[in-house]
Amino acid sequence: MNIATLLAGGRTRLGSHFFELLVGVGLAVLLFDLLRRLVTDTLRVFDLFLFVKEGIVLGLVIGLAGIGLALTYSILHFPNFAHGDYITMGAFAGWVVSYVIAGLGSFDLRDLFLIGVRGDAGGVAVGTSVVQTPVAIVTGLLVAIAFTILATILIDRVIYRPMRDEGVITLLITSVGVALILRYSIAFVWGQETTTLTANSRPQFTAPGIGVQVSTHELTLVACTLVLIAGIHYLIQQTKLGTAMRAMADNPDLAAITGIPTERVVLATWIIAGGATGAAGYLVGLETGILAFNTGWTLLLLIFAAVILGGVGSIYGAIFGGLVIGIVSNVALVWIPSDFTTAAAFLVMIVVLLVKPKGLFEGVTTA
Repeated sequence: MNIATLLAGGRTRLGSHFFELLVGVGLAVLLFDLLRRLVTDTLRVFDLFLFVKEGIVLGLVIGLAGIGLALTYSILHFPNFAHGDYITMGAFAGWVVSYVIAGLGSFDLRDLFLIGVRGDAGGVAVGTSVVQTPVAIVTGLLVAIAFTILATILIDRVIYRPMRDEGVITLLITSVGVALILRYSIAFVWGQETTTLTANSRPQFTAPGIGVQVSTHELTLVACTLVLIAGIHYLIQQTKLGTAMRAMADNPDLAAITGIPTERVVLATWIIAGGATGAAGYLVGLETGILAFNTGWTLLLLIFAAVILGGVGSIYGAIFGGLVIGIVSNVALVWIPSDFTTAAAFLVMIVVLLVKPKGLFEGVTTA
């Protein structure tokens, strides 16, 4: 092998890794600037930990909602653009029940049904919170899960199932139509204004050593999300249903030939996806304390970004991608205004995909 050949090979390897080197240099510059800001007190350690905490909370919700999107894609092989409005639908169903339980006897039932959009039954007046009305909150979460499961199954049976053989584009466009119907049906009943869901006073716990406060609602969100993620992990990895789902995700035709009941797997997929999505919607309302007819739509792009970043079809990729998106969009506040944090999250997604085109957890698989 002569010198010219060696030099040519070196240039090829350098070219193939040039972008990775560029990304590494960019990350090193940002890390150096972050340390400089901390050392010079331009950025307080407290603020950095606060950004990370907020990012983890947001990331867990995005990851939980992303599980549903990843599952339906891996089994049914189409991107469901109605997924964001499933989030909103579940949130409204759960919070209506929470309001009715918390305020029954003290407020007009119609005002409670409208969760403060009209009338006097606002979040502050009703006093909904984990501490003050725990039964209402738990019941609302369970109703959000159950209602979203039933609604997603009904929508699949009436709309998606007859169109499964029509191709991905047909299903995608249909899902956009479903999203618009759900979104503006909610707007017709509950209006287009943002409503306050919870009481203003939320008990806070101060994390030792760093002084960052964590509310009971944030703790509830984290605990519920981790429990649900652990349950889905067990179901996918340790049960016959999970084995069937993984087989169908890998090769649906072979799964059908080998006797796997594909329609039952599809039904189970909607149950798991709907439950995770409904829970995410309710918990978003609990943590933020607000809800609007387009809440899920505003989250949908971040959820898609998380799923794509993690690897389309991977539930673990969706969770990890959600955490990355959540933390990046909050830590980016160190350098840019809040209006541009979503753009920063998508920039990270694009950079990662340029390095790893199939995502961090490569492959279309439920595992």
